[in-house]
Amino acid sequence: MKFAISTLLFVCFMVLQSPAQSPRPVPPGLRHAQELQAQNEHESPPATSRHAPSITELKTQADQLAELAASIPISVQNAGKGLLEKDLLQKLKQIEKLSKHLRNELDH
Repeated sequence: MKFAISTLLFVCFMVLQSPAQSPRPVPPGLRHAQELQAQNEHESPPATSRHAPSITELKTQADQLAELAASIPISVQNAGKGLLEKDLLQKLKQIEKLSKHLRNELDH
């Protein structure tokens, strides 16, 4: 029994220590693609050519958005009285445009 256990342990040890069968050769094109992928993973993303707005520009846009948004409740109240301001819809479109732009800039 002791001989069987030691033999089994020896065989397991030899199997674990023996080099694995050589894998199939990797085609040159695939090897090159793997090298490029590994290289790209270590590089930083390319700089965008897009102009990154400064904090000052973003603050100016945020101030415009706040000013437009502050004027909406009065305009809606007047619309409830039957006095629809001609630029109310334009203000709402501008608010939507500014908020979308700010969201996109701050998300990057």
